[in-house]
Amino acid sequence: MRVRLALAAGILLAAAVAPLAHAEGTDGLSVYGYGTVTADSTVTLSGTYRCLDDSAGAVFVSSTLVQGDHSAGIGGTRAVCDGHIHQWFNTAVVKDPAYRPGAARVQATLMQLTPGETGLPEPEFLAVEESDVELR
Repeated sequence: MRVRLALAAGILLAAAVAPLAHAEGTDGLSVYGYGTVTADSTVTLSGTYRCLDDSAGAVFVSSTLVQGDHSAGIGGTRAVCDGHIHQWFNTAVVKDPAYRPGAARVQATLMQLTPGETGLPEPEFLAVEESDVELR
């Protein structure tokens, strides 16, 4: 029984990091196949990321949720760029119109803000992932 549980846990862990496994030594991003929407219209999306270097500027994981003809940005998470795989969670309250449980699509980006020629921060996209999700 213990061997089966250990094997099942290993398979689940491998599935969670599989989108990044091929990218060893590079920046990468994945989106979990589900998100949540609560009665008060709070939406939470999540996944994993890896980034290697944030010395040129801060790195963020941002996400956009699309359902039907409605699209909204769902939060942003500051990334830890140490070469390890980390989880990200983005949350926002979206009320007009509110999202509903069911099929949706997520576009997530791993983006670094670097100083541009004018001194203002400019985005550099390190990784982009689009994924179908099920809102629960």
